[in-house]
Amino acid sequence: MRILFVGDIVGKPGRRVATAWIPRIREERDVDLVIANGENAAGGMGITEKIVEELTEVGVDVITSGNHAWDKREGVALIEDGRVLRPANYPSGVGGMGSAVATTQAGEPVGVLNLQ
Repeated sequence: MRILFVGDIVGKPGRRVATAWIPRIREERDVDLVIANGENAAGGMGITEKIVEELTEVGVDVITSGNHAWDKREGVALIEDGRVLRPANYPSGVGGMGSAVATTQAGEPVGVLNLQ
């Protein structure tokens, strides 16, 4: 199984690189699952629904985050509805999920744990 993890995608330049290279790498390397950190994808701080859609469209299966995911109001909803993983080691009572089981294109389950 091949998993590609893309570190911190920062702002528009990071998104440009990610959207150009993720599909290419996924195809060339026969990648089964793509995980990317998107907490700084919106102008270097936060994440938006549009960015989540953009990353998903180019083949990102799981989006992780950290403390900056809450910097945009939209980011809170994305964490709470499970489209973006928050750090699992945040205090109890913080909304969202710190882990998930993703499914590869071949149907294989993969556990993803997001820690900060």
